[in-house]
Amino acid sequence: MTLTELRYIVTLAREKHFGRAAERCHVSQPTLSVAVKKLEEELGVPLFERSKSSIRVTETGKQIVEQAQRVLDQVGVIKDLAQNGKDQLNSPLKVGAIYTIGPYLFPHLLPELRRAAPDMPLFIEENYTANLRQKLRHSELDAILIALPFEEPEVVTLPLYDEPFVVLLPAGHPLTDKAEIEPEDMVSEQLLLLGPGHCFRDQVLESCPPLVDALASRSTGSGPALVTEGSSLETIRHMVASGLGITVLPLSAATAMQYREDLLVTRPFAQPVPYRTVALAWRVTFPRPKAIDVLSLAANQCRVMEKAARKTPAKATA
Repeated sequence: MTLTELRYIVTLAREKHFGRAAERCHVSQPTLSVAVKKLEEELGVPLFERSKSSIRVTETGKQIVEQAQRVLDQVGVIKDLAQNGKDQLNSPLKVGAIYTIGPYLFPHLLPELRRAAPDMPLFIEENYTANLRQKLRHSELDAILIALPFEEPEVVTLPLYDEPFVVLLPAGHPLTDKAEIEPEDMVSEQLLLLGPGHCFRDQVLESCPPLVDALASRSTGSGPALVTEGSSLETIRHMVASGLGITVLPLSAATAMQYREDLLVTRPFAQPVPYRTVALAWRVTFPRPKAIDVLSLAANQCRVMEKAARKTPAKATA
């Protein structure tokens, strides 16, 4: 049994396709197939059920694959520990962020990191929370930026800053006459939200219960349509600008792109203002605490910028 064979079965279990697994492992398909078969013969149990159309991990195989993943993780820790005596800010840092944080935080975060750690290359990725969780667990990412709550075994979370939500309106909309918006003000409006699966959609609905009733009304056909086709916050912003409806955005997204004031207007919520907590998460075994410290300090510097953005007048464009 070798580490290479363990890596093969972990990758095959994830891809469920010999060709894709071989490509991920940078070997030919016959090489991977022979190695997996050899390991099965050595262990005396089948790890995969094979058919012409699919591959399925056996029940015993699932347990062995999980243990193999833990072994590979520990090997990664050993390699990282070997670097621990060296400069922790001299090797790449792989950071992921959810789609509703990355585009608005990274432009501020990257310059701060470059100033603080000029010799530490940064690899960034945007993805859904569930995918980032998996990549963090499998050591494909070193740290991730997510919105709380977030719980994962053997993962540390550090709250960075709270970010308020604001309402984005087309210029001339009747709600622009209000200095502050109540969630109840929006239940009769054409509301634009991200589709199911986006954590920000869930956060908006949880923090504005009247909107849940609006969503239920749409499903029964007794209320106004609740548009959920927006694939990103940027798409939704453009939809609002075109007059299709109104939306709720985190402050960073609302102030990221300057539209003319005759197109888009933002309004704050009345107290209590809904918000999200942006946090940094990393594995407890990650052996480069200085890199995490620099990353969190840079993100906190971005928090200062966020506070400055909060002072934007009520009629500032989005």
